[in-house]
Amino acid sequence: MIEVLVSDLKLNVSEAVPDHVFDLLGSDDEEEEDPSITQKNSNKKGKSSKKKSNNDCASARMESPVVEVGNLEEFVLRPAPQSVTIKCKVTRDKKGMDRGLYPTYYLHLDTDENKKIFLLAGRKRKKSKTSNYLISIDPTDMSRGGENFIGKLRSNLMGTKFTVFDNGVSADKGKPDRSNVRQELSAVIYDTNVLGFKGPRKMTVIIPAMNEEQERVPFRPRNDNDGLLCRWQNKNMENLIQLHNKTPVWNDETQSYVLNFHGRVTHASVKNFQIVHENDPDYIVMQFGRVADDTFTMDYNYPMCGVQAFAIALSSFDGKLACE
Repeated sequence: MIEVLVSDLKLNVSEAVPDHVFDLLGSDDEEEEDPSITQKNSNKKGKSSKKKSNNDCASARMESPVVEVGNLEEFVLRPAPQSVTIKCKVTRDKKGMDRGLYPTYYLHLDTDENKKIFLLAGRKRKKSKTSNYLISIDPTDMSRGGENFIGKLRSNLMGTKFTVFDNGVSADKGKPDRSNVRQELSAVIYDTNVLGFKGPRKMTVIIPAMNEEQERVPFRPRNDNDGLLCRWQNKNMENLIQLHNKTPVWNDETQSYVLNFHGRVTHASVKNFQIVHENDPDYIVMQFGRVADDTFTMDYNYPMCGVQAFAIALSSFDGKLACE
């Protein structure tokens, strides 16, 4: 019944609700801030099948070892180490002549010292039939042909399905050994909401599987009919992992649907989400949510990498009229 009830969702605050509980929902992108907000959920670290308490999980997240970036390109393409949460912030820059329509998004590593360590930048291309975002490891170079171009996010015509690519070339332009053919790093599917309710977005995320060395299995389609979206539609999921957004739960005390972000999200928004695997819904592979008008937190865990998580976050900013 969630699809029916979300349209009536209201944000409430209750002193009886502990642990900084924030509601998943709000209005759309330019929503007014609602001072009455609430939140609730658990997060489990690692691959262990043993369930942990909420306090254990929150403690494990806070005690993650210091993250060393080193080579930036390698870092953002490398899956997060097991049992380590990579905590980041996304900022949206809408200043300038055309940035109201085409803002630039910046991803920085969150550090305990409050230092901003730049990781990635992304911007929507202006002359493109579908939504197309370029992703770069240089905030001053957002060109498709630049040496800092590291990937892109491309949508379908409806704006409901997205594919994340690295910086390789298309299959028809590749070398005979296909070594320079682009990899598909992820696909994101937003279920259409035919009733038009504004509520929790239903998301499906497809990523390549991991090998025994905990490395991502390269996924290089031979043509457009062999991509992640086609594999998913045809239920051919060999060497692929299917994830989805965690369904919010009803909280009687706050009279709202809630998710627990452990204090990492402070503002209600339809953009707030957590990505999980259906076999282990307490292990948060990725979470994203608003903390200010143009600032969002983005955390990811194994087996996701920074480019995958950032591109998935970018997809949530895109206007999807068919979904809302």
